[in-house]
Amino acid sequence: MTRTPHTVVIGAGPAGLTAAYQLTKRQASVEVFEADDQVGGISRTVEREGWRFDIGGHRFFTKVSSVEALWHEILPDSDFLLRPRMSRIHYREKLFDYPLKAGNALGNLGVFEAARCVGSYLWAQVRPPKDQSHFEGWVTARFGKRLYSIFFKTYTEKLWGIPATELQATWAAQRIKNLSLANAVVNALMPKRNQKDITSLIEEFQYPKFGPGMMWERAAEHVAKAGGVVTLNTWARTVHREDGRAVAVTVADADDERRVEADHVVSTMPISELIKVMDPPAPDDVRAAADALRYRDFLTIALVVPEEAGFPDNWIYVHTPGVRVGRIQNFGSWSPYLVQDGFTCLGLEYFVNEGDDLWEMADDDLIKLGTEELERLRLVTSGAVSAGYVVRMPKAYPVYDEGYENAVDTIRHWLAEAVPNVHPVGRNGMHRYNNQDHSMLTAMLTAENILDGTTHDVWQVNVEEEYHEEKGSAGSGSSGSGDHGTGRAAPVLPKQPAR
Repeated sequence: MTRTPHTVVIGAGPAGLTAAYQLTKRQASVEVFEADDQVGGISRTVEREGWRFDIGGHRFFTKVSSVEALWHEILPDSDFLLRPRMSRIHYREKLFDYPLKAGNALGNLGVFEAARCVGSYLWAQVRPPKDQSHFEGWVTARFGKRLYSIFFKTYTEKLWGIPATELQATWAAQRIKNLSLANAVVNALMPKRNQKDITSLIEEFQYPKFGPGMMWERAAEHVAKAGGVVTLNTWARTVHREDGRAVAVTVADADDERRVEADHVVSTMPISELIKVMDPPAPDDVRAAADALRYRDFLTIALVVPEEAGFPDNWIYVHTPGVRVGRIQNFGSWSPYLVQDGFTCLGLEYFVNEGDDLWEMADDDLIKLGTEELERLRLVTSGAVSAGYVVRMPKAYPVYDEGYENAVDTIRHWLAEAVPNVHPVGRNGMHRYNNQDHSMLTAMLTAENILDGTTHDVWQVNVEEEYHEEKGSAGSGSSGSGDHGTGRAAPVLPKQPAR
C-alpha cells in the first residue's frame, strides 16, 4: 500500500484550507497551522457583541465551475444568499453610480465639468501619455486626465500610500480591465442584463448568509472530521531543508515549539516571510528580493447606526478629498444576518501601514475619527452612531510597486530549484492581489500536484495569452505586463505541458 504524503499547511485562509480540504478528502495526512486565533485570513468574519464584519467585502462569483462547486460542497445551498451588487463613488457630497449612467454623471458633475472631462478624454486619445507603465499613465490613457484626477487618483493613493506614478500599471489592469470611458458609455446607453464579461460590472453575486468566514469555519470543520488537524495561535518559525527538499517545519505557540516532519509544505504566509524562515538560509540575492516586497495594512472602524441611516450599496468608494477613509461598507446590504433589528453597521475602511499613526491610535480615538468623517461626508447626521468597534488586519494587500515583479520572480525560481516540495499559494503566498476564487484554484491545483504527480504551474493561472475577461475576442485580456498576471481576473486552468 502506497503511503500518502504528509503535508504541512502554513495558514488557514481560503488557500490554505482549500488545500487541506482537497487533501483530506482523499485521505491524505495534513496539519494546518494558523498564527491567528481565527481561520479565514482576510476572508474571515469578525463578530463583536452580535455584530458581524466582513473584512474588505467578499463577493462570491467565479467563472470556474470547479471553484463554485467547491463553495457549495463546503456550504449547503441554503446557506447562500443571492445579493444585488451596488457600489457608488462619493465625490464632493455627490454619489456617482457605477457602472456609469450618463444622466447621473452629467447631473452630478454639471454640464461644464462633464464637457471638460469628455474633452480631456478625447485629448488623451489624440495625445496619450508616453509612459503607461504606471497607474497614472495607464488610466489617463483610457479615461483622460480629468476623470483620472476625480475618480482614480485620490482613492488609489489612499489605498497604497504612495504616488500613483510609483504604482505599476498591473494594478490598473486588474482592477478596471477592459473598461474605459468609451465602453462604459456604451454600457450606460445599451446596458446588458447580468454582466459578467467585465469584472467591475457584475450585477449580482452569492454570499454566505453569516459572512465569508462561515465558509472557512465550515471548511476547517470538514478538514478535522476527515482526520486533518487545524491548530490556531501557532506560527511557522523555521522551514528546514535538506538534499534539495523541505523536510520539516518548526512551529511555535505562546508556550513551546516543536518540529513537524513534512513531505510537502503548502505556504500561504507572505512569500517574503517564507524566505526569511528558511534553514539553511536562502542566498543573499533571494533574501534581498524578499526584503524588497512591501505590503499595505488595513483597519475597519465599524459604526452602529439606525437602519434608515444606511445605504443600499455594498460599499461606497470615497474620492472626496479631506478625509482619510477610503471605502465604507454597509454590512446590512451584504446580509441581514450580519446586523441587528432596527440597526445596521457601517464599516469605514482605512488603508494604513503597521506602526503609523492610525494603526497605533487607540480604539476609542479611531471610533471618534470615523464618526466625525462619516458626519463630514454627510452620510449620517450628528448623534446617529451608537456604538463602534475596530478591527486591524496586517498585510492585507501586496504592493505592486516598481521592481516587485522581478523580486517575486527571483524568489519563485529559487524556491522551485531549492525546495520544489514547498508550494506557495494564495494572495500573500504568491504576492498577488487576487480574488478568493484565484486563491482557491491555486490551492486546488497544488493538491493535485501533491497527490497525483501532475505538473500544474499555478503561477500561470490567469496569465495565459488566450485568457480574457471579456468573452468573445481572443487576447482582449492582455494586461500589458508581459508574462506577469495579477491574479485579479477570474482564474482559468493553465494548460498541461505536452507529454
